Amino acid sequence: MKNIIKMCLAMCLSVFVSHMAYAGQAGDGVNRLALQVSDNDPATLNKVLNVAANFARMQSEKGNMFEIEIVAFNAGLHMLREDTSPVLDRVKNFSASIPDLQFSACQNTINGMTKKEGKAPQLVESAVVVPGGVGRLMKLDNSGYFVIRP
Repeated sequence: MKNIIKMCLAMCLSVFVSHMAYAGQAGDGVNRLALQVSDNDPATLNKVLNVAANFARMQSEKGNMFEIEIVAFNAGLHMLREDTSPVLDRVKNFSASIPDLQFSACQNTINGMTKKEGKAPQLVESAVVVPGGVGRLMKLDNSGYFVIRP
């Protein structure tokens, strides 16, 4: 009985390790990272950008192909706003210097901010509007992205 339990545990561990080895890859050799941004704390926003920069640098140094997507929703949308972003210069620099990086902005959050403020927020030029932030993260997760919230 103990041997059967040990064998089952070993099999489960093997499946888990195999899955983790391929997390962030969709089978095409591209390492994919999605970063969730849902609050407007400058330290958190800088942390997200630091993680993206470190990941891009590490992948580039290894000669790996990679994609990074930063998904901003709720208060995190301020990261991509021209008028309220505490990290505006960094966001613009990242857009110019990391071609495999996409900033995604939640349409639901944009709608809420528009209703509250009486006008649509102006986003950085590089922002791509997606229907919903959580839905986008789920789609990325199902597409082989490794999703984290720094």
